[in-house]
Amino acid sequence: MDGETSESCSLAPEDLRILRTLQLAPRAPFATIAAVLGTSEASLSRRHARMRRAGVLHVAGVVDPGAFGQTQWLVRLRCRPGSAAAIAESLALRADVGWVALSAAGTEVTCVVRSRSQEAREDLLGTRLPRAAAVLDLEVSVVMRKFAGGRGEYRTVFDGVLTPDEEAALGGTSDTVVERSAVSDVGPLQDGDEPLLDALVRDGRASHVDLAVATGLTAGRAARRLADLVERRVVHFHLELAPAALGLAVGANLWLHVHPSRLRAVGRALAGMPQLGFALAVSGRANLHALVHCRDTDELFELTSDRIGGLPGVDGLEVSPVLRHVKQSGALTVGRRLETG
Repeated sequence: MDGETSESCSLAPEDLRILRTLQLAPRAPFATIAAVLGTSEASLSRRHARMRRAGVLHVAGVVDPGAFGQTQWLVRLRCRPGSAAAIAESLALRADVGWVALSAAGTEVTCVVRSRSQEAREDLLGTRLPRAAAVLDLEVSVVMRKFAGGRGEYRTVFDGVLTPDEEAALGGTSDTVVERSAVSDVGPLQDGDEPLLDALVRDGRASHVDLAVATGLTAGRAARRLADLVERRVVHFHLELAPAALGLAVGANLWLHVHPSRLRAVGRALAGMPQLGFALAVSGRANLHALVHCRDTDELFELTSDRIGGLPGVDGLEVSPVLRHVKQSGALTVGRRLETG
């Protein structure tokens, strides 16, 4: 498909219903999803396989950095023209870099770093990047708080595709604003947990048998370890999607200057907006960072000028359109499709 989602993968209403169920219940068995949607398991499996082959979706296990005593850092690089794409792609291959975007007409890279040791973090942020000849400017901010819109992104697309009863059967709705601390204490990991978590990052829907193969545990033992990790919130599951497949042609990084006394209120207000991917309260000159997905530039203009720009406490706003999402939580992006290896 040469880096593009194919025409054969244009999404039908039933596809959107399937994707929404996977937002709410990423590891739900196909039999359960089919029963909720009133379709056959065979039809559901075919549609899911077609969308996955086309690079539309990927379910990833997202590991709480607190499980490894990690702090998350938001990094913004300004690069020499023509060099940013190579830097972004190199960063995306690192296991300690969880999200990478190329923006500002291809001269800026934004990423989140969560190195497992202080030495690894200092090597990347204190040595490698500052010394790179192509890096003109480097801003590093610590992530203090994350705001999101409840159970799933892309609410402009998925609003109303499931009935309230169907959503309830799958675990709830996306109405609640989620605010998460960047610091957590999830307790110690056990032997075998790290390869289990690595396997879930690659495929959040991996079966217990697949997890057993990846870890050397029995299927029963892998199932029990997974249940414990989920209960302790060491790992949660997230549906990654290719925004272009949903008709969301414009993404943007937003850098907000917010009065400290209004930071939580503005973060929660952003999380309630259907265009929001996530918002991060961070240290530095711009103390709130957000990723948004819009259908076009008109929607982006109205969102930033009318809704966000008018929030009490917002003193400044910089909009940096995303040229390409290079990496999401667990999937690389090639062209407009997700590549999961």
